[in-house]
Amino acid sequence: MKNSEVNDKYLSVALAAANAAGNVIKDAFSSRSKHVEHKGTVDLVTETDKKCESLVLSLIQETFPSHKFIGEEGSAAQGFTAELTDDPTWMCDPLDGTTNFVHGFPFVCVSIALVIGREVIVGVVHNPILNETYTAIKGQGAKLNDAPISVSATCDLGTALIATEVGTSRDQETLSTIFSRMKTLTSAARAVRCCGSCAMNLCGVASGRLDAFYEIGFGGCWDVAAGKLIVEEAGGMVLDPQGGPFDVMGRRVLAGNPAVAQAAANILAGCPVSALEPQASGHQ
Repeated sequence: MKNSEVNDKYLSVALAAANAAGNVIKDAFSSRSKHVEHKGTVDLVTETDKKCESLVLSLIQETFPSHKFIGEEGSAAQGFTAELTDDPTWMCDPLDGTTNFVHGFPFVCVSIALVIGREVIVGVVHNPILNETYTAIKGQGAKLNDAPISVSATCDLGTALIATEVGTSRDQETLSTIFSRMKTLTSAARAVRCCGSCAMNLCGVASGRLDAFYEIGFGGCWDVAAGKLIVEEAGGMVLDPQGGPFDVMGRRVLAGNPAVAQAAANILAGCPVSALEPQASGHQ
C-alpha cells in the first residue's frame, strides 16, 4: 500500500472516531443534568469526556491494535502522561473545552492526531455543535468541511486579532505572569480573545479567523497535536512562544501566520514565565 493510501486510511479512521465522539457530545450538550467532577480547583471532567475517550480508543484499536495511545482522561487517571516514542501514537482530547461544554458555550471539539517518528501525520478537530470539521494530512494541505483553508494575510501585529487562554492555574504568581503577557501583547495588537479551547483556537488560526494564538501551560499534547498540523498545512507557523522550536510534549505553543507569529514571539520572548509554568526547552 502506498504512503498516500496509508495516510488516507489513518484520516478515515480518525474522522470516524471523531464523528462518533462528536455525536455523543452533541446529544449531551443541551442536557441540564451533566455529571461534573473536578480534576483541580477549576479544571472539570464529565462522564461525556470519559465516554468519548473510551469510544475513540476502541475505534482506533479495532484497526490499529499495535499503535500507542495518549489520551487526556487516561493520562489524568494514571497521574502522568506517557513518554512519546517514535512508534505510531494517537493523541486524543475527547472533549476539548469541557468547561464550555458544561456551560453550554459552543466552542467544544474532539481533537485526534496520529504521530509517527515524533511527527504529526494526520490531524482532525471536530466541533459537532458548530458543525465544523478541520482535517489535515502532512504535505496535503488543510481543510474545513472538505474545503481548503489558509491562514490570514495580516502582516502587521497592530492590526492582528490574537487569542490566548487564562488556563486553570489559580496561584497568584502564575496569574500575574499570564495577565502580564496578555497586557504586553494586547498593547501591541488590535484585540485579544479567549474561547476556552486550545484546539479550536489553533483551527481559528488555520482558517484565518485569528492571526495568532499562544498559550503556556495547557493540559497536554492532546490539546495541540492535531491543530499544530492543521495550522502548518494551512500555511501557518507553529513555534515555542519564545521563538524556539515547538515541542508537542512541552505544553507551550505559539501559532499564527508567519509574519504575526514571529512578531508575537519577539514580544513574548521578553515576557516573564512563572516558576510553576512549563519552561522553554533548555530552561527547565
